Amino acid sequence: MRTNETKRRLLQGKPAIGIGAGLGSTLAAEALSLVGFDFVLVDNQHGSWDDQSTQAAFRSIALGKATPMVRVQQNDFSVIGRALDRGALGIIVPMVNSAEEARAAAYAVRYPPEGGRSIGPFGTAFLGEDYVSQINQEVYLAVQIETHTAVGRAAEILATDGVDGCWIGPGDLANTMGVDLSVPEDRQAHEAAILSVLDACRAAGKIPGIAGNTQTARHWLDKGFLFVTVGGEGGLLASAAAEVLAGLK
Repeated sequence: MRTNETKRRLLQGKPAIGIGAGLGSTLAAEALSLVGFDFVLVDNQHGSWDDQSTQAAFRSIALGKATPMVRVQQNDFSVIGRALDRGALGIIVPMVNSAEEARAAAYAVRYPPEGGRSIGPFGTAFLGEDYVSQINQEVYLAVQIETHTAVGRAAEILATDGVDGCWIGPGDLANTMGVDLSVPEDRQAHEAAILSVLDACRAAGKIPGIAGNTQTARHWLDKGFLFVTVGGEGGLLASAAAEVLAGLK
């Protein structure tokens, strides 16, 4: 079957750069893959996708070099299984706040004996043969650590078998910490919390990831994060359009 090149890079200690796809456009997802991103993250939590368009997006992404990944709506056995059955090679699970929740995600992502996923991958033929025997090794699972509670439990969350890494959500983290990022002291506390999760990843031998944007991605890469996004296609479209318009006025 198709190898998960993003996971290969990460396990070699090399950064993987991705972008979110939230507009519900399979052609946009395809264009992002053809640009050369390592992975395209179909955002089922906040984006405009349903099961059918998500399935089509994975196939469109596979036309380029990017790995098709998805952020699922929630940490739910059936939701995760349906995303995998449609061809996702990476699963990002939002709002994981405990080791118990991390174990539930890992159980849903892999077939026995590593997990409890049910066999029925009807939409994975485009990934190639031997899917059932190979997917446990190829799939990448990142849990989102994005609350003050999760930061305090990062070590136990990341110690969970089957969890490959994390993807920190800085916005939700700031919100749950009650900090104002325009205030230097609050911004420093926020970054300290993020870097404590980076340390927990390193201690557990897991992949550190974070949701960045065009302004912050380089900062986080320089700090040592490996699984990094640069925002979403909607924001890039709007900013590029604004730049063109400003240049014409």
